[in-house]
Amino acid sequence: MDDEVPYLLLTPGPLTTSRPVKQAMLRDVSTWDRDYNDIVQDVRRRLVSLATASPAASDAYTAVLMQGSGTFAVEATLGSVVPRDGKLLILDNGAYGRRMVEIATRLGIAHVTIAQAEIAQANPADFERRLAADPGITHVAMVHCETTTGMMNPAAEIGRIVQRHGRIFILDAMSSFAGIPIDAEQWGADYLISSANKCVQGVPGFGFVIARRADLERTAGWARSLSLDLFDQWREMEFKGGKWRYTSPTHVLLALHQALEELANEGGIAARHARYQENHRVLVAGLERLGFRPLLPDAERSPIITAFHYPRDPSFSFDKMYEALKRRGFVIYPGKVSHADTFRVGTIGHVFPHDFQRLVGCFAEVVQEFGWQV
Repeated sequence: MDDEVPYLLLTPGPLTTSRPVKQAMLRDVSTWDRDYNDIVQDVRRRLVSLATASPAASDAYTAVLMQGSGTFAVEATLGSVVPRDGKLLILDNGAYGRRMVEIATRLGIAHVTIAQAEIAQANPADFERRLAADPGITHVAMVHCETTTGMMNPAAEIGRIVQRHGRIFILDAMSSFAGIPIDAEQWGADYLISSANKCVQGVPGFGFVIARRADLERTAGWARSLSLDLFDQWREMEFKGGKWRYTSPTHVLLALHQALEELANEGGIAARHARYQENHRVLVAGLERLGFRPLLPDAERSPIITAFHYPRDPSFSFDKMYEALKRRGFVIYPGKVSHADTFRVGTIGHVFPHDFQRLVGCFAEVVQEFGWQV
């Protein structure tokens, strides 16, 4: 742990970042400066390259950066690429799927859902049936990794079904992009959405959309918002050398550029995925030895964040455990499952297996301190 950092963030974002990423934000730059805009363009190119497996596929995609949190980028996408006469099918098996439903409702986008329990993984057969039965559906949106539970939905299989039916596939890869290998072309993803402060390991301030160029180009004038107009934002960046329409988060952009350098130096997404998997393995094995029970079965869990049941001990207090772990240098996350008492531990960011070995030891100390029966 860096000397100046009081604790490691074991959350789904913001994440613990490296010292060089933090230091990248110490430089002030002008949004009109050519050197800065060249960095914007380099970031856009790198993001597309990370989402595609071949030069030909990279040429078919483009990247749009959008101010705000990841939800801003999701809302910009839904509000900009579904036409007024379109209809959206949304997977709802967690808080972030439900957030897309709320966005569609607020924006007046016609939509239907595949709604299921938060602990139920998406079933590709449900999408096959719905798309075959309803030709009015033009777009399908889903969350890849539902950090409500840590659920990994089968996005690649569903995306290929959507593609086969000739619909547009919008993938919220907020918590998975750059931490899990994704091939937008092979997965049939027309729009892939993520954020600077997730597995790329930058800091909060903007999201981004990796879009199939041919589809994005036909959405001019469709946006239901001025500031969240995805097409106009792309057109400004694409034809004005990396300019943003409105004031860009310059320091955040510099941090992301440094984070992308670090991702490359680590060995790319495959190497980062392996580190996250080992973080996850050490965490789960260690907490299971202490008696904690993961919410989801192993086959459905992502290496991004893991939900654990509360101990059965009636004296257990999440707040006490949280504060005790924080004093020992770790911040975990409360649960978000509607029908079960859980807490969550993220395994992404600038954190390593030895950090989770130490965390497991701290959990053991806390359990003993309070005398909880796990």
